[in-house]
Amino acid sequence: MPDTTPDLPSLPVTFRPGRTRAVLTALAVLTFAAITAVGLLLDGLGPGERLSFVFTALLLAGVVLLLARPRVVADDTGVTVVNLTTKRRLAWAEIVRVNLRQGDPWAFLDLSDGTSLPALGIQPGIARERAVHDARALRALVEARSAAAPETPRG
Repeated sequence: MPDTTPDLPSLPVTFRPGRTRAVLTALAVLTFAAITAVGLLLDGLGPGERLSFVFTALLLAGVVLLLARPRVVADDTGVTVVNLTTKRRLAWAEIVRVNLRQGDPWAFLDLSDGTSLPALGIQPGIARERAVHDARALRALVEARSAAAPETPRG
């Protein structure tokens, strides 16, 4: 049976849904360009109305770019989980387990306080194999870093 445990990536490492991010970034640019062009090309609009088209385009592009924000950054001292509107810093000892089960929309981090934190930076939407590889790599890092600090209680 082949070994499915990935080599430990060198730190710092960032896990993010690359293809999804590229698609969303392109969509944000196209949205901004299309709405701005419509606003500027329509006859009979005043400067304020044209400006409102540009602001609307900026707002919509910003929302789409917000969807491209999620990532998980692992470094020597812990993990930073950046989701849509939140950012949380975790020490290695706080992470008990990394889960990415069949059908999950993204990975979940089981924490030592008994809660679970969604990690949207690892999501199998467009690139399932990449997400599985990233989840395994993060799991291996958690196990290696937790073993390196045995004096830390692991709830």
